[in-house]
Amino acid sequence: MSSFHHNNFSFSSMAITLVLAFAILFVSPSSVSTSRTLLDHPDAKTGFQVTLKHVDHGGNFTKLELLQRAMTRGRKRIERLHSMALASSDATIEAPVHAGNGDFQMDLAIGTPPENYSAILDTGSDLIWTQCRPCEHCYPQSTPIFDPSDSFTFSNVSCTSDACKALPEPSCNADSNCEYEYAYGDGSFTRGVMATETFTFDNVSVPDIAFGCGFDNEGDFDHAAGIVGMGRGELSLVSQLNEPKFSYCLPSYDSSKTSTLLMGSQANYHVNNSSLINKTTPLIRNPKIPTFYYLSLEGITIGDKLLPIDPSNFALGKNGSGGMIIDSGTTITFLEHTAFDIVKNELIEQIKLPVVNLSETTGLEVCFDLKSVGRDIEVPKFVFHFEGADLELPSENYIITDSSGTVACLAMARSYGMSLFGNVQQQNNLVIYDLAKETISFVPTQCDKL
Repeated sequence: MSSFHHNNFSFSSMAITLVLAFAILFVSPSSVSTSRTLLDHPDAKTGFQVTLKHVDHGGNFTKLELLQRAMTRGRKRIERLHSMALASSDATIEAPVHAGNGDFQMDLAIGTPPENYSAILDTGSDLIWTQCRPCEHCYPQSTPIFDPSDSFTFSNVSCTSDACKALPEPSCNADSNCEYEYAYGDGSFTRGVMATETFTFDNVSVPDIAFGCGFDNEGDFDHAAGIVGMGRGELSLVSQLNEPKFSYCLPSYDSSKTSTLLMGSQANYHVNNSSLINKTTPLIRNPKIPTFYYLSLEGITIGDKLLPIDPSNFALGKNGSGGMIIDSGTTITFLEHTAFDIVKNELIEQIKLPVVNLSETTGLEVCFDLKSVGRDIEVPKFVFHFEGADLELPSENYIITDSSGTVACLAMARSYGMSLFGNVQQQNNLVIYDLAKETISFVPTQCDKL
């Protein structure tokens, strides 16, 4: 058992699905240049580093308030992800549903000359999009809405382009320009035209990025300009770079702290290949939903006990259901209900403290009353056994406490139909996605020191 002191404890409400929000506008064809080819980015190999801010950054929320907000977002997000999985296995469901939203936003600039925006980073979707002028309908955002007529590098995308063909349901307007529409599980949506534009990240400019310029947008996107998709599909930011690799490092949760996203050649930071031994696991591909990053979870150990969980609980089904997704846009980990019950019962058995039910106020059902032990609690080792890699969680990556220090809760919840590895469990690791090798690595790192 390891000793854990509540004064130093913090939790991370930083989660999977990585989505950035970009927007570019619908303009008349006479004002733009000809279409360009998707992935034609000869200068995109240069790596860059971007600061990520949690959506509640600087909000002055208590830990309980932060947790409640995170659980609300997390429940909605896993419902959307599950809806996508169901849709992929049901031929009668025609309209695709996308993940949307997430826990982190990134700063970027769009156009020439560049204009600054903040977008949601989403590892659970592919499309990069931003609100654009002139708006038929736009939701409130924290920055002025992008106006493509102010940029001389903006270009519409034709209906015959690779970018248009990469959309799940493209359409063509009267001017032969490609149109898109993305709907999200809560009724939010974005609708507009596909275009290419120069995006700038930390003073590194990348030309000809294909993105959606949304002139009709509705929903709650935390005042971000749009979304930056970081999934495995052709239209995501990482796929459009010549070096399809990225990483992020999420510090222990604190509303005043920022996180780091590293793209392309900078993704490995200062980590050498020998440091990745026993820390790298394959990324599993789901042919039904090629966007998502799946992990091969083989088991869980609590203390010295390997739990009697049937591996089929985490297996990806032939119809595209089940499996475990790693997602930067969801705060806590969701485990398939049968596996969750085994984890819950074992943790209660080993911690041996009175259990309190705070599911209605916090959304978490495994909480312990600390009044009898003061502000210190002994917690057992917790290890996720992935294929080829064992990830042992620090105490703060799976136990959270209220601000009074009288209650501690397991930062995991039950789910039905799929499991999801959230960002609290990923904090203080450099998480490296290598799309060329189809692997993901977890390297312990003091993330606030990057």
